Order: sequence, then C-alpha cells, then structure tokens
Amino acid sequence: MAETNKISTRKRTKPAIPIGQNLEHGKLPPQAVDLEEAVLGALMLEKEAVNAAIDILQPKSFYKEGHQKIFSAIQDLFQRSEPVDILTVTNELKQRGELDIIGGPYYITQLTNRVASAANIEFHARIISQKYIQRELIRISSEIITDAYDETTDVFSLLDKAETSLFSVAEGNIRKNYETMSDLIRESIKQIEEAKNQESGVIGVASGFTALDRVTSGWQPSDLVIIAARPAMGKTSYVLSLARNAAVDFNIPVAFFSLEMSSVQLVTRLVSAESEISSEKLRSGNLRADEIQQIHTKIDGLAEAPIFIDDTAGLSIFELRAKARRLKSQHDIQLLIIDYLQLMTGGGDNKNGNREQEISMISRSLKSIAKELNIPVLALSQLSRAVETRGGDKRPQLSDLRESGSIEQDADMVQFIHRAEYYGLTEDEDGNSTTGMATIIIAKHRNGSVGDVKLKFVNHLAKFQDFEQGNNDFGDFDNTNANMPLGEDFDAAVTKPSKMNDTEDDNFDYGMDDDDDTPF
Repeated sequence: MAETNKISTRKRTKPAIPIGQNLEHGKLPPQAVDLEEAVLGALMLEKEAVNAAIDILQPKSFYKEGHQKIFSAIQDLFQRSEPVDILTVTNELKQRGELDIIGGPYYITQLTNRVASAANIEFHARIISQKYIQRELIRISSEIITDAYDETTDVFSLLDKAETSLFSVAEGNIRKNYETMSDLIRESIKQIEEAKNQESGVIGVASGFTALDRVTSGWQPSDLVIIAARPAMGKTSYVLSLARNAAVDFNIPVAFFSLEMSSVQLVTRLVSAESEISSEKLRSGNLRADEIQQIHTKIDGLAEAPIFIDDTAGLSIFELRAKARRLKSQHDIQLLIIDYLQLMTGGGDNKNGNREQEISMISRSLKSIAKELNIPVLALSQLSRAVETRGGDKRPQLSDLRESGSIEQDADMVQFIHRAEYYGLTEDEDGNSTTGMATIIIAKHRNGSVGDVKLKFVNHLAKFQDFEQGNNDFGDFDNTNANMPLGEDFDAAVTKPSKMNDTEDDNFDYGMDDDDDTPF
C-alpha cells in the first residue's frame, strides 16, 4: 500500500516550469509589458508623446488588461481634446469605475516613474503593436488548426475565413505613414515634367486608342476604372484590346483575370485579332495553307507579350489580392483587368448579408488594391435591364450599374460601351449613321472630362479601332470645365486596334455576360 501511495505521489509531481512558459502551451504569448509601462508613462508626461503614438496603438494592442483600460482612457481624453496627465487619466478611470481594477492611483503614479523621457516612444509603440500582431496571428492560426481537424468543416469556407482574418489583421495594423508636402510637391512636379515631355500626352498606361488617350492621358496609377455595358456590346473584346495594345505595342505587363471565359478561349481571340482570321475558322480548323502561314507570321509579337491570364472561376477578392500582389512582385504588372466584377465573390460568410453589400465590399477592395499596388485596375461590370426598357437612344446611365451604388462611388472613372446599331437605331440624334459605330461614354471622370469617344466597330470581326481622319465626328465634350471638341487636330495615325472575333450567340440573360453574339 505504501508503494502504491509512493507511485501515486510521483505521478502528481510535475517538473518545474521555466520562466517564460505556462502550463497549457509551454509558452507565453508574445508581449512587452515593460515597454507598455514605459509608453503609458510617457503618454502622461509629454503632450508630444500622445501625438506620436496615438495612431499606432489601440487598446487591444496592450497585453495587460489594466494597460488596455488606461490607454482607452487616454484615447478618449485625446479625442475630446482634453489634457492627458496623471490627474486627468486618474479622474477618467474613476468616472468609469475602473480605477481600482487597474491598481489605483498608486499604479498610475508608478507608471510615470518608470520612464525618464519620451524620446523613443514611437519606436516602443511599434514594438507593442508588433507583439499584438504576433498574438493575433497565433490566435488565428490556432483557430484554423482546430477547424482544420474538424471533419465537418467545409475546407473552402475555412480558406475564406483564414483569408478574411489575416486580411483584417493587416488592414487594422499596417498603415502607410504620412508624406511631407515638400516630398509630394517634388513628385507632382516630376509627373508634370514627364507629361510635358510626352509628345502623345499619355502619362499613364496607354489604351492604344488615340481619341480615348487624349481624354484620359492613359490609365492612371491607383485608379479604379469601371467599364460597363449590356450583353453583346463587346465588353470582353474591348478590354482584351486594351490588354493587347498595352502589352504588344508598349511592352507593359498586364494581368487579366477572366472569371467567365477560359484562358484558351481568350488566347484564341487574341490570335484571331493578330492574324485577322475569324475565330470561328480557328475553332473549326477550316484553314487554308496560306492562312496557317499568316497565323505563324503575325503572332510573334503576341507570343512574347507580357500578358498573364488567370481563369480561376468564382475568384474571391482575397484570392485576387494575393495573386495580384504576387504578379506585381514577380512581373511588375502595370495594369490589372477583371472580367467581370459580378462573378467575383467577397469570400467569408455572407449568409447574414446580401449581394449588394458583397458587391460594395468587392468594389471597395478593388480600389484598395489599385492604391496598394499603385496600378490602374479595370473592372468590367454588368448593367441592369433598365437600359433595355428605356426609350430613345437607350444610352446607359450611372444609375444602371447593377447591384450596388457603391460601384459608382468607388470608381475614379466609369465608362459605358454603347452601340445604337444593336438596338436597330440607324441614326443618332444629329442624323449621322450609327452603322459600325461604338460609343465609349465616359460618365464619370474624377480627374478629368466626361463625354463621348467614338470608335469604329467592324461588325463581322467584332473589332474596335480608331476612326480614320475624316470620319472623326466626335462633337463637343459635355463638361462644364472643359468643352473641347475632340474632332480638332485629330491625329491621322491609327493606333493598332484590337481585332476581337466573337461568334457564339448568347443574348439571353444579363446574369451571364458573353460578348460572343456578333455574327460573322
């Protein structure tokens, strides 16, 4: 019996726990309590210290609960523009009923005794923030591991949850610092000088369409451009031509995310464009020997073009962000195109929300990606059926943007593609023929003029191109700030257009956009 008790006692005996470890996991979470005390003390000693650290830290950035309450009191005093010192912080905590919880006035006094100067407070604050990020990553990782072991967990929902959680940590804690006016002035002057030295006037990514580039000066970095139209207007053809012109003519790396068509279908269109051979012929293989030779002769430039196509179906905004960052890092992409916005998912759990909220989140995220990568983002969008029921020339309006008004709000530019000929309207309001006419309606332009740019549309090839000199009746821009007729001094040179060939007939519902409905 004594031996049994001895064994039992031995089982209950546990080895000593080294400092810095706990019983459950063997490690303490990342923390810097000494720096937390120094930062809180400095905040109550010097006014400049509050200005330096208040936007770096949050109450939850602190490891100790008492420190969280003290910083929350300091934060509220700062927001009310009241002084921050030992007395005001103590009084604020007393009014909240939290003074005894944090250790009383004595503990507040001790904090100020632990710091001699606030000289390094910003550096110390960033260390505290980094420790918080580490703790959050550990928490998120632990939750992911637990859910991953659960056989009932949907793996794709888990992926979305992981992406959402990590994205929220980055968004909430990693912020770009401010820039001084002198630095910004120098950057602005540099851009102005570069624009002055550009004979074409294009300072962004060129579209390859002369008249359009005169209005936009090219696609500008950090801009979100929404290109919207009803089915059969040629949205995919239009953006493919933009990608082709940028990559082939100007050697600009382009990322093209196609959520509707496969990458092979898109490349077939591009080959058709370069060779000027119907994509219908390419698909059927009904080609003459000279046409095969023509293909091999003309696609050399296209084969070397820096176009990166991703045809992942049901792409989430978090996947897009990750892939875009990777492409920017590896290939320095300068233009991002999404075909099209309504086929994207927001990721995460949207059971308690609705589609309009999800689209709003997607449009905001696209603008965020444009700013983060400092590149233009072109996103195709569907229009509602209101265009079809409208009388007159059936021109689309900003209110026709489908599912969310935030698309209009987030976009720096909104373009509509309109072909009156499609609706059987053979003449415009001025009596001009609409045959072979495609109008790019710039309905919103945050940094420039709005109005119409007319392109030639070759119906049997579904090909967009510039108007030749003598056929450029562009009229005047409808803009209060700049009424400039585009027809004046129009450049006679025709920029290489897209030669997209769309053949399939798909004109049934706006829920699925397919531009392949133009007969040859």
